[in-house]
Amino acid sequence: MQRKVTKAIFPVAGMGTRFLPATKSVPKEIMTLVDRPLIQYAIDEAREAGIKEFIFVTSRGKSALEDYFDHAPQLEQTLREKGKTKLLEELERSNMESGSIAYIRQHKALGLGHAVACASRLMADEPFAVILPDDVIAGEVGCLKQMVDAYADTGGCMVAAMEVPHDKASSYGVLDVKEDMGSLVSVKGMVEKPAPGTAPSNLAVIGRYILTPQILKNLASQQSGAGGEIQLTDAIATEVAKDAGVYGYRFQGQRYDCGSKAGFLQATVAFGLARDDLQDELSNYLEELIASRRAAQ
Repeated sequence: MQRKVTKAIFPVAGMGTRFLPATKSVPKEIMTLVDRPLIQYAIDEAREAGIKEFIFVTSRGKSALEDYFDHAPQLEQTLREKGKTKLLEELERSNMESGSIAYIRQHKALGLGHAVACASRLMADEPFAVILPDDVIAGEVGCLKQMVDAYADTGGCMVAAMEVPHDKASSYGVLDVKEDMGSLVSVKGMVEKPAPGTAPSNLAVIGRYILTPQILKNLASQQSGAGGEIQLTDAIATEVAKDAGVYGYRFQGQRYDCGSKAGFLQATVAFGLARDDLQDELSNYLEELIASRRAAQ
């Protein structure tokens, strides 16, 4: 029986330059998707998957992120006095209990692998998850919960994976598939951002991982890879070479790249249309907007 995955690392040290000037004073992870910040979607997904300890790898200028997860006694009391029970319940979802959350500083932007390695002192000899909040995944069952359930049978390392257009594969880490078993694939290789036309498949790695403690040992001795950074993909590829069991998991759900402006806008529309209190007004607006654009052409 595999050990349960109860810890997750959230690498949130990036500067969010693609969203300047908004991210000059607001961490990208706090930017609002409908009425919840990006990081809340990641936390909710982690909680559904059974995560109990949350480790954030941050950098200078992320104090608003830490404040977001703190209790707000005065605001809570005001809502309670005014009988705004629903709002109070929504607010309480953002609270994190003392001891369940930790913050580690990444002082230099040396890549995703380096960010994960920064949290190594808080990890015991246990499997752990990594969640990239930029990747927001909508589904009936959270992506990480799907992976945790599959991991109970496979063990090893597991990455979330999805099919991408062949001409987009060079923007991702890409899997070289050993055996395709449907939702699961066994992996014989991984390539980080392959040169155009050289990708071994169009099955791309998305920002959800379940990793063994050996990955942290690999990162500790790893040299810089693509872009001069410590690549998490390279540390996982080392396990592939040892035939230690590395799997890709085709998750059920729609992924939105909220690290890009277009992806963030697409997610905003999709999540808005999924809300009972917003869908009618929003869909009517979109229909009118599309009709007026077509008429103008």
